[in-house]
Amino acid sequence: MDATSAGPAAGAVGLSARLVALAWVTQFLVGTDLFVVAPLLPAVAASLDVSTASTGLLVTAFSLAYVVASPFAGWLSDRRDRATVLVWALVLFSVANAATALAPNFGLLLLARVVAGVAAAATGPTVYALVSSRARPEARAQVLAVVGSGLLTALWVGAPAGALLGRHVGWQAAFVILAAGTLALALPHALAWRSGRGAASGMPNAPVRDGRTGAGAVVSAVAVTTLWAFSVYSLYTFLSVALHSDGRATAVAWLLVVYGVGAVGGGQVGGRFADRAGAVRVTRTALALTAVLEAAVALVFPVTWALACALGLFALAGYAFFPAQQRHLADLFPERVTAMLSWNNSALFVGLSLAGAVGGQIVHAVGYPALLYIGAAAAVPAWLMARGRPAGSHGEEARA
Repeated sequence: MDATSAGPAAGAVGLSARLVALAWVTQFLVGTDLFVVAPLLPAVAASLDVSTASTGLLVTAFSLAYVVASPFAGWLSDRRDRATVLVWALVLFSVANAATALAPNFGLLLLARVVAGVAAAATGPTVYALVSSRARPEARAQVLAVVGSGLLTALWVGAPAGALLGRHVGWQAAFVILAAGTLALALPHALAWRSGRGAASGMPNAPVRDGRTGAGAVVSAVAVTTLWAFSVYSLYTFLSVALHSDGRATAVAWLLVVYGVGAVGGGQVGGRFADRAGAVRVTRTALALTAVLEAAVALVFPVTWALACALGLFALAGYAFFPAQQRHLADLFPERVTAMLSWNNSALFVGLSLAGAVGGQIVHAVGYPALLYIGAAAAVPAWLMARGRPAGSHGEEARA
């Protein structure tokens, strides 16, 4: 497959349409696996005769395994052939999902989710790194946004579809399909990235010699993502719970669709503008708007139509951050792209986990709108840190 073959997609991003589609489907399936577990927890609890509270450990086990394994997976991917790492990660992911479906007891199910988290840690960032290395520099954030929209689409399409399938066929069926799907992707990935050997196809990279890329720069860069994730996911995680408690359960489904569409649109807007105006400028703008609009969601929460408008705008602004952040990291750390995108994904999961752990206590103590104000406040130091980051390898970052 020619990575620079002709066609609309190739002309836009320097990649063939087939490579972009393959990367998108991969992110969609991995995202569905991540998001589908939560709505299936009651069925899992009934099937294995454990409490629903205990099944929450399945989400925690996956997330912790991802956070711990992701930096190592990124380090390995930057020193080995990225395509090979991706193929083996997909095979492991398929095995883990098959084991999830076949687990005879909760202990083995928990272990299967740990393995799935490890495999996912090597899958997502490696896909981003392969795509980033093939995209033309002037369209890098745009293509990252297109591929990343697969993950966001899983949030509002894949997970509900899996939950519906679980309700009518059994929760195991969702994981059997995910296992078959990810296994089927392994061979296309093994073949798709073989052309153009070298850094673009994932061969080992040269040692990093840029003094700006020390531990302090790494921590500063990914800490912004943690704060952003806390801000965004504190709103999303408890939105359904708050609406149910407020007697608006019938509005949950369509409000989540509004949010999901806004998130996908935000990713595309963020990617396009990051390529044109500079990645840091877009991350700063997105973080500022996230803070303002999260406070707006808190203010209009009692009025459903106003809440829908605010949610759509919040998701549009908030999710513009992520592809711009990925573009910035790819530019700032070109010698170890996969490792940095892995650290970035780990930072995202840390923020998401903090939102779930802390947010529940805040909602219980002082209510959902108060949590949103705290989430909005978290975006402020993220904006300040983004402003202070060193310039990337491209001139437009220096002007941000």
